[in-house]
Amino acid sequence: MSEAVGRGPVERRLDELLERGPIHFTLIDPEKSPGARAADLAAGAVAAGSHAILLGGSTGITPELVGAAASAIRRRVTVPTIIFPEGAGSIAREADAILFMSLLNSRNLELVVRAHARAAPLVRRLGLEAIPMGYVVIAPGMRVGEVGEVDAVARDDPAGAAGYALAAEMLGMRFVYLEAGSGAPEPVPAATVRAVREAIRVPLVVGGGIRTGPDARTLLGAGANVLVTGSVTEEEGLGEGFRAIVQEVERARSR
Repeated sequence: MSEAVGRGPVERRLDELLERGPIHFTLIDPEKSPGARAADLAAGAVAAGSHAILLGGSTGITPELVGAAASAIRRRVTVPTIIFPEGAGSIAREADAILFMSLLNSRNLELVVRAHARAAPLVRRLGLEAIPMGYVVIAPGMRVGEVGEVDAVARDDPAGAAGYALAAEMLGMRFVYLEAGSGAPEPVPAATVRAVREAIRVPLVVGGGIRTGPDARTLLGAGANVLVTGSVTEEEGLGEGFRAIVQEVERARSR
């Protein structure tokens, strides 16, 4: 029984990496970067220092798109390939794991737990490792805030974000993700990251609006354990902004 509900190999690997300091995830949209293009991006990102690849981001992606991208990526890199689900259409057996995320501040119970109840048997049947995660949207939220029907946590309400995060931990979720939204003009405020980091014991993931090295340095200094970048990669490729972010993570790991 303990084996069935315990940490799988991908989560254990992430835990081992996190013991040595913060890490970086590259988010790749398999619709915008399908198949071989996704694999090229992943290989470049890993060569630059990224520690895992997330697949997801668009509404309306299919298992075929996710599966093809995951297969191509796994042929090129050895870091984990993890589904960042938009819905049941994101689930594909070719990935290593899936972030089993509850959108905690959604007004729609479908996104809090009901979709999960339908997806869980499929995830188990496909043999995907599920990594339980509490997902909290911080203003402005952008497209995920609209689609997710969220009551976004205000940028001047760090205590509100900390409450959601601590509830996630107490419900048994082993990661907490603070999301400002893809393409957000600014990342999650440092004060919010700091308040959440002080409140919880599980790893803290931060994404949305991270475009520069100084952005990354501020979030890492506030206590983020994992930084996720997606928009900067789509807009600029694996250019100066992306590399500066990864370099800040590496500097933090070397301290």
